[in-house]
Amino acid sequence: MVIYTRTDIILLSLLFLCFIILYYKVLAGLVEDWGTNDNYSHGFFIPVISLYMIYSMRASLKKCRIHPADWGMLLLLAGLGQLLLAHAGSEFFLQRTSMIPVLLGAVLFLFGTAYTRKLLLPVAYLLFMIPLPAILWNKIAFPMQLFSSAITETFIRLLGISVFREGNVLHLAQTTLEVVDACSGLRSLTTMFALSAALAWFARYSLARKWFLFIMAAPIAVVANIIRLTFTAALASVYGSDVAQGFLHEFSGMVTFFIGLAFLAGLNVLLDRFPGRSQIQSR
Repeated sequence: MVIYTRTDIILLSLLFLCFIILYYKVLAGLVEDWGTNDNYSHGFFIPVISLYMIYSMRASLKKCRIHPADWGMLLLLAGLGQLLLAHAGSEFFLQRTSMIPVLLGAVLFLFGTAYTRKLLLPVAYLLFMIPLPAILWNKIAFPMQLFSSAITETFIRLLGISVFREGNVLHLAQTTLEVVDACSGLRSLTTMFALSAALAWFARYSLARKWFLFIMAAPIAVVANIIRLTFTAALASVYGSDVAQGFLHEFSGMVTFFIGLAFLAGLNVLLDRFPGRSQIQSR
């Protein structure tokens, strides 16, 4: 069992303080994005979940023997180099993602491979708090807008409602609805992936089941978004376009999240009860 001395704690505290000072502007920019970009409002919870992942492993971490690995300095320097070059080019995404190799490099250099192996996923989980570059987000969002529009059109017709679709625009009898970026389902997808990753990590399943639970976030997010769009379109066909705007629009976004969360929780229950469950007692 590893016993940390007061000197070790002071040294680790100083290193953490240096990290905060080094990444202060980067972290401040992230917090601002989380507060203003609805697509990444879940970012506030990601560091908390990551820290809880590490806290839940405290017993097994104490049993790890410390064998500092010198080559961890290479990973640390690579991360710092990425930060420097990204800062020079004003590339925010690379600045932010440089935190991952810096943190892992520091752990590897100070504690060794055993510690790094255990902390790899909790540290990598921080990637979910970093917004994708706008150019990449738009390339993904627009095809999803078209896909969501097409599927929603099918369900609207099944409800007996007349609809004509042009791209991501749905023409109803009394109004016209546009499936915009916020309704593409990409926002739900990023949130569901973050939730399913945490759920899979904490679940005591086999590796295959953990991956299945994580991957199923994609169809769950799509289904939840289609339910939202179909419900909104059905109301708009009766009461006009006003129901698709303002409070109902924001409220339906919350409903989408809770529908996705319910599906995810239900899938977890099914996996938990399905025969062949693999128990993993420690990480």
